[in-house]
Amino acid sequence: MGKVIVAEVSENKVLVDTDILIDISRNDLRAIKKVEDIKNRATVSISVITKLELIRGCRNKIELTGLEDFIERFEIRHINEAVSAKTEELFKLYRLSHGVQIPDMLIAATALVHQIPLLSKNQKDFHFIDGLHLIPYPG
Repeated sequence: MGKVIVAEVSENKVLVDTDILIDISRNDLRAIKKVEDIKNRATVSISVITKLELIRGCRNKIELTGLEDFIERFEIRHINEAVSAKTEELFKLYRLSHGVQIPDMLIAATALVHQIPLLSKNQKDFHFIDGLHLIPYPG
């Protein structure tokens, strides 16, 4: 198994995982500060999977409208053929050994295909993925 590259924000783009945005919505100052610090140095992106996971959490149209306003701050990375192929590769490689979930592998594949670091609170869900640039959190 390869090693994960621990990255700081030296690149000009960062992919942020769903859990960080949920913490921001709960006014977690650590998450807010981390993303604001990144925004000062890089374009902050989210996967369309993250967008869908956040929409799934909305309980009414008011929350959905607020979420749509919030999401406008981020560049959305959509699924394409390369991301689909990488997701399938990751899922086959890690499903039995690590019990990975499809949404997490879609997000990891997005970061890998676009060669951008990933910021996630759930480091355990990604730390074993070969070649993934994982930004330490809370760090």
